[in-house]
Amino acid sequence: MAKRIQFAHTGGSEVLELVEASPGEPGPGDVRVANRAIGLNFIDIYFRTGLYPAPSLPSGLGTEGAGVVDAVGEGVTHLSPGDRVAYAQGPLGAYAELHTLPAEKLVALPESIDFETAAASMLKGLTVQYLMRQTFALKGGETILWHAAAGGVGSIACQWARALGVKLIGTVSSPEKAALAEKNGAWATIDYTKEDVVARVRELTDGAMCDVVYDSVGKDTWETSLDCLKPRSLMVSFGNASGAVEGVNIGILNQKGSLFVTRPSLNGYADTPERLQGMADELFAMLESGKLKVEVSHRYPLSEAGKAQDALQGRQTTGSTILLP
Repeated sequence: MAKRIQFAHTGGSEVLELVEASPGEPGPGDVRVANRAIGLNFIDIYFRTGLYPAPSLPSGLGTEGAGVVDAVGEGVTHLSPGDRVAYAQGPLGAYAELHTLPAEKLVALPESIDFETAAASMLKGLTVQYLMRQTFALKGGETILWHAAAGGVGSIACQWARALGVKLIGTVSSPEKAALAEKNGAWATIDYTKEDVVARVRELTDGAMCDVVYDSVGKDTWETSLDCLKPRSLMVSFGNASGAVEGVNIGILNQKGSLFVTRPSLNGYADTPERLQGMADELFAMLESGKLKVEVSHRYPLSEAGKAQDALQGRQTTGSTILLP
């Protein structure tokens, strides 16, 4: 038996329960991982609230973690018990001491990267990788707008942008978060609680506006994000922190300058073991070079997963948060 977090119906953090469960033996092509650290992400809240439906209820929660291989199923030849691994995708259930998932969703974790760093950076780091290196392949010299620049994903994005020579303008909600984003490499910050984001972007860019906007907030920032773009540039909507963008008239893209828009996801890019490994290799190289440093700002025991989610949802966190089994 092993402890895990599950929920039997959707709702607030109070629906999360710590239970004893048997993970079972891994089936063909599967691997059972003994987690050493577990990543906490906004998508976990989307599943808990029902914005993203879980396959069935009761359900486990979480898709990111790092640990050691505990057991392997039939046909798994490239991994063995004791191997260090990390993951960011797969079936819900990472909020647990033991988690079973397909071997193709695991990557080997270099000895130079500790479990906490891996758990704090896999989903967020791979997200930044596909957004900056694939969705729009930044080459250096571009000006971009990144919402929530002091959060877990934003903190990585600021550092990656600096390494690429990209001018990242980050939106934040306090002077403390502005200082953190700038420390991480943001070219400029905008406190959206006090400043007009569009007017400030226009001022910072001498009216040129942005080549790309990366928006994980969703409903509340949709129009603002579009207004920060150059003609014929790209709006990347990759999250719903304020709710999903709905009821959009596609004609608005024409009205605001023949804009492009995309709604990507990690699963759409890391869709083969080879692609996943290649993306992870670039992330690990950034970590090993020191160009990217992941700050684990908050640690909660697995039993306090609900408290951790409330802090994240309430914008009380900076950097990354992990759960410890």
